[in-house]
This record gives sequence, structure tokens and C-alpha cells, in this order.
Amino acid sequence: MSLKPYLLLVLMIPFLLLQEEEVVKVYLIGDSTMADYSDNYDPGKDYMKTRYPITGWGQVFQEFMGKQDLQALSHIIKADSVVVDDRARGGRSTRTFFEEGRWSKVYRSLEKNDLVLMQFGHNDAAENKPERYVNVEGYKEYLRLFVDQTRQKGAIPVILTPVNRNYPWKDGKLHNVHGEYYTAAVEVARELNVQLVDLTQRSMEHFTEKGRDYVTKNYFMNFGPGIYEAYPGGSSDNTHFQPEGAKAVAALVFKGLKDLKNKKSQK
Repeated sequence: MSLKPYLLLVLMIPFLLLQEEEVVKVYLIGDSTMADYSDNYDPGKDYMKTRYPITGWGQVFQEFMGKQDLQALSHIIKADSVVVDDRARGGRSTRTFFEEGRWSKVYRSLEKNDLVLMQFGHNDAAENKPERYVNVEGYKEYLRLFVDQTRQKGAIPVILTPVNRNYPWKDGKLHNVHGEYYTAAVEVARELNVQLVDLTQRSMEHFTEKGRDYVTKNYFMNFGPGIYEAYPGGSSDNTHFQPEGAKAVAALVFKGLKDLKNKKSQK
């Protein structure tokens, strides 16, 4: 009997193994500043007509997960390829994200080495909106729950402090608007030894560098009437992003993940 078929199979095994890419998911859980408006808002409707230009930074985060980019994240992402799964939703706090069953769906889907990037705080602090508000201690408890359950599945939690709003400005510098909720996120990360991307600080510094006039016009949802079909009367919104702002914040998150390598080496 000829050995040629068997020899051919043996020779092909390394080639076949090389073709099997290891893929992990990066789950994004959070609020409207992170959300993907193009696919999970107004199903069946035209995003360009009903929501554009509003853009969450998670909506464009896949662009930062190319093969070359992943080389810079090899300390935290052990894979050849990444799929960003954006579960963030507008108006959600840590509490409502959990109570609505959104976290349980992520938890059931989690696999070993997946990442969970969690960015809350905007809605948790909304005392004037009891349907979403959660006090600081409650906020910390829900972050602990997300972290602990992520680790149960062998996945990697990363806490993000909330991206800053376009206020308050003083003497040409943007200052922290998130107060106790910012501090709480930092404290939970320290307490549980969780990787932290200080997006609040990074965004304040970047927005300050670009200047108030520039980010107000180009990053945030501020524009006059008659420009976009979805906003015939214009918009004055210093929380949510236009595409340029979303891409800038996504780049800050990517840089934050990249810099975790240096923090790890310093321990």
C-alpha cells in the first residue's frame, strides 16, 4: 500500500494548524457614550437618517483591533483576531444594566481569555432620574459583581473610569465632572487588583490639548439646524460624540490598554 497519502497528510498538518486562528471577543458594557448606534438602536430604521452623527466610541473600536494593533496588546489579548461585541446601551447605569438582564447575557456568552471593558458612571450619578440612579456604594457593588463574574469564566475584566463630558472648563482646562463615581471606579480596581484604564483623566487631558472650541464643534454633538436629517433643529449636547470625537476616545482606550503593559512590568 502506498504511503504517499499519509505522508501528504503529515506534511499538511502544520499548514492546517496555521490556518486556525484563535479568536477572542472584547465585550463592551456601559452607557450611551460607548454604545453602537448603528445596529442596536431603532432596529429596521436607517441610522444615517434617524441618529447620525451621534456615535459611541465602542461603535468604532473594532477599527483599533487589526492584526498589527493586536501585537501591541499581546500582554492582555492572547489571540490572532478580535471581535468587538458592543453591548453598551444609552441611559443605563450599572444597576439597570444588571436588572434588565443585559449582564446575564454577556456572562452566559463569556469564554476564557475574552475581555470585558466596563465603563459606567454617567447615569449612575443621575439623582434626578431615579429610574437609573444608583448611589456610590451601589455602583461599587455592581462593578465588583461584573469583575468577579468575568473572572469566574476565565475572562479578563478591565474597568474604565467614565469618559469626561465637555464641562466644566476653567482657565482653559477641562476638569473632572464625575466626582465620587470616578474615585469609586479607581478604588474598586485597586481593591480587586483589576486592570484600570483611566479614561476620565486621558479624555480631560486630550480634550484640553485640542481646546474647548475645537472639541465643542468637532467632538461633541453641537451643531446648528438644517445640517443633519436626524436633527433638523440642530443639537447642543456636551456628553455624546460625533464620529471624530468617538474615534478620538476609542484611540484613548486603545492607548490605555496598550499602556497596561508598562504598568504590569513596573509591579
